[in-house]
Amino acid sequence: MKKVIGLLTAVGLMTAPLVQAGTVTVSGSTSVAHVMEVLAENYQNTAKKNVEVQSTGSSAGIRAAKDGTSMIGMSSRNVKENELNDTTKEIVIARDGIAAAVNKANPVQNLTQEQISKIYRGEIKNWSEVGGESRPIVVVTRENGSGTRGAFEEIMKLQRTVNGHKVTAITPTAQVGNGNGMIKTIVANNPFAIGYISLGSVDDSLRALNVDGVEASDSNIAAGDYQIARPFIVLVNNKPHPNAEGFIDFIMSEDGQSIVAEEGYIRVQ
Repeated sequence: MKKVIGLLTAVGLMTAPLVQAGTVTVSGSTSVAHVMEVLAENYQNTAKKNVEVQSTGSSAGIRAAKDGTSMIGMSSRNVKENELNDTTKEIVIARDGIAAAVNKANPVQNLTQEQISKIYRGEIKNWSEVGGESRPIVVVTRENGSGTRGAFEEIMKLQRTVNGHKVTAITPTAQVGNGNGMIKTIVANNPFAIGYISLGSVDDSLRALNVDGVEASDSNIAAGDYQIARPFIVLVNNKPHPNAEGFIDFIMSEDGQSIVAEEGYIRVQ
């Protein structure tokens, strides 16, 4: 059967798409999209329904679910109260760690949360200050609107209040990468870079640091020992379209949650 799943890189949805009968439309977090595409492919093969997954970022996915341009929105950060309305609900489908990742040639194996925060604030500027070589630290962050960035800033206390509004405290000299893939590419090609990515996206191209002496692993996240972790959330209408409801039922089923675990995330069922 021809696949119709596509990971689109549009930054937002301007108008509601034309939806074929039986199609499920999903948009939002690039991190959640990684596992959502696998879930969608399996669901397509069994339910014979099309699932279209668009990677647009958490903030855009929340808006799309709220205004109805997508049946399902995806977020990799906690949803703020003012982002919901009376007709929208959120469902946690998995949990994921955020890995602080470095180049495989970097000798540093462990950092504390405080050290990572100071690196991202620009207060620690050289690897020699944390046990590495005497080389400037290349700080790499995600783009504004990224759920991974929002969760990372919240957990690592990388926000400050200006005129009553929360703004980022990440150093303005940080390089910005759109999506886990770009962060991985930058860090894998620069021995002095540090970035943060979804733990489920870590591969052999780079290395996840231990944080406060704790390995970034599913078991440590589930036990609450690894602290840099966040939920994977989908948002739907309180009375979802039958197509969307069927897909969510599959995600939360034993088969769906087994796929979540196989893809390196933590199941919630």
